[in-house]
Amino acid sequence: MAGGTRRVETSRLVLRAPEPEDARAIFDVFAADAEVARFVGWPRHLSIDDTRAFLEFSDAEWSRWPAGPLLIESRADGHLIGTTGLSFETPYRAATGYVLAQKYWRHGFASEALATIVALAEQLSVRRLYALCHVDHAASARVLERGGFELEGILRKHLVFPNLDDTEPQDVRCYARIWKG
Repeated sequence: MAGGTRRVETSRLVLRAPEPEDARAIFDVFAADAEVARFVGWPRHLSIDDTRAFLEFSDAEWSRWPAGPLLIESRADGHLIGTTGLSFETPYRAATGYVLAQKYWRHGFASEALATIVALAEQLSVRRLYALCHVDHAASARVLERGGFELEGILRKHLVFPNLDDTEPQDVRCYARIWKG
């Protein structure tokens, strides 16, 4: 993806930058699903306008940084599976995460997408790639650990998860991959 490329393929997946015409599929496949959005840091999409706002955010990230949000598609049939990407904070520090539609859980797609993001981050000279996950989200923690991320600790009362009933800040696990300069 370096050099302005906004698409990469793995053995089973295509990761690519979102386009305006993706709004309906994003909304229908994962962004409006309450169970999928349960442990994410953004509010579940209640209307297609929420998804369009995400697409505007995505465009802004891609215009400012060497990478941004990416959609995950099945290479076999082109169906949308979920989303991942890099969220840059500085040229050397970025966060990542992943969201998959329920029917694609437990098939190794999150691990495959994460490995691709790790390789992209390294290619883009990121020195610290991190991910936060709710302390109760064991499946996400396992994906991060299998992906070579190290648990740095628990950040107490760190993040509000807008799709949980509890509106108080929640504890999160902080995982990171570090590269030497």
